[in-house]
Amino acid sequence: MTKTIKILSIDGGGVRGIIPAMLLAEIELLIGRRISELFDLIAGTSTGGILALALTKPGANSEPQYSASDLIKLYEEKCEVIFPKKKWSKIQAISRFIETKYPSEGIDSVFEEYFGSARLKDALTDVLVTSYDFERQCPVFFKSSEARKSPDLDFFMKDAARATSAVPAYFEPFKLETKGITEYYALLDGLIFAGNPAMCAYVEAINTYPEAKDFLVVSLGTGQAKHRQIYEEVKEWGLLQWGRNLLDMVLHGTTVIVNHQMRHLLPTVGDSTRYYRFQTKLDRANEQMDDTDPANIRTLKLLAEEMIRENRQQLDYLCNKLTK
Repeated sequence: MTKTIKILSIDGGGVRGIIPAMLLAEIELLIGRRISELFDLIAGTSTGGILALALTKPGANSEPQYSASDLIKLYEEKCEVIFPKKKWSKIQAISRFIETKYPSEGIDSVFEEYFGSARLKDALTDVLVTSYDFERQCPVFFKSSEARKSPDLDFFMKDAARATSAVPAYFEPFKLETKGITEYYALLDGLIFAGNPAMCAYVEAINTYPEAKDFLVVSLGTGQAKHRQIYEEVKEWGLLQWGRNLLDMVLHGTTVIVNHQMRHLLPTVGDSTRYYRFQTKLDRANEQMDDTDPANIRTLKLLAEEMIRENRQQLDYLCNKLTK
């Protein structure tokens, strides 16, 4: 097989998903084609999983229902439904540390609106979405390729989206009823093990295309946190402080190590780049994944625009490769 297998991977990060959505909209604008037409596999975790599913959801005449620009609007218009703001009383402030931060009704309604009755088998290109079963203590991958082969694995897209975005402490775990002896999955956000799902996507592509000789991986980040923890501060932390910060540390750690691994597995050969990583620093935006303030959303968009400008030449090279 001489065809280059093209893979898109999108990190987790809540509202910061508007950053990769902006870059994908730029790619669609430059090439004049939808993202699902440019890649053989699209993978995502959490907000990246939502994007992966939405980009591959068919609309009328089997065309992609959503452009990347449409999904920018998702973050602008629906994030406050997913992460509703509350005025906290003292009792509510205390219970916040006991119960999940947000009810699931908002996020469920958004997924119902965007995905409806679409199923994994309907995806216009192969899609892989990560989640984690905490009862079985193992990863769960929602794959359109498996859904086409087995009706038992053909879940609704909205359920895959809910599973991959069940962020611990933010939303309650997602119980996904299944057929057969499995009965159900008890699922958490895939960022537990794959904040950056590029390695998962690359392994999936190798297994799917065992005769392929060349792979192109495009990995999109949702912003690198600016705040660094200092030993003198951290050493005195108790359970509450660790609970607040551990998830961000896990997300950053897995993202960085996967980026390191992919650069070694797919090194640049001559003038041929096989691994592209687009990431920005959150030096002016709030790194919290649930900050839906319009000013913060605006800042995230400006950071994405800046990243696109600074990587213009690299982006042009990539678009050229995607159209070959």
